Amino acid sequence: MIPTGLNAGTWNLDASHSEVGFTVRHAGISKVRGNFDKVSAVLEVGESLAGSKISATIDSSSFNSNDANRDAHVKGPDFFDVEQFPELTFTATNVEGSGESYKLTGDLTIKGITRPVTLDVEFNGVAVDPFGATRAGFSATTSISRKEFGLTWNAALETGGVLVGDKVTINVDAAFVAA
Repeated sequence: MIPTGLNAGTWNLDASHSEVGFTVRHAGISKVRGNFDKVSAVLEVGESLAGSKISATIDSSSFNSNDANRDAHVKGPDFFDVEQFPELTFTATNVEGSGESYKLTGDLTIKGITRPVTLDVEFNGVAVDPFGATRAGFSATTSISRKEFGLTWNAALETGGVLVGDKVTINVDAAFVAA
């Protein structure tokens, strides 16, 4: 069942009111957070969940962890290799659920490697803003193994373990506007 208030049709991501972020363990003792500053997405709501689609594109060079040196390293060949792989993409293959809770499965492509992922999605509702635009909000989260996407660079620590954890938690807060 389509969430209440989410009318069939095209909904475009409002990037200025959305965020695609991540968290990864650093040196085994802390977490580094960051986001991608350039994201686009289109949600095509059908008459049913089965008839609905979403696709998203992330500019890999827009990676931002608020540390210029780290950002340059992550954008380089050891991680995203933005010169060769300028985009990360997600294309939904299935959605199921009802009310406020959904499971969104799709193909995530990072560094030319595509793997299925499932996001836990919370539908936050629909509202008409003061300017007459109809907006829908969603929050989503998933965890991936960065190694499964060819992001294998690491450094050993003197105390044991490695500098960068394998598990990356992806968090999405998305606002869509009806076309």
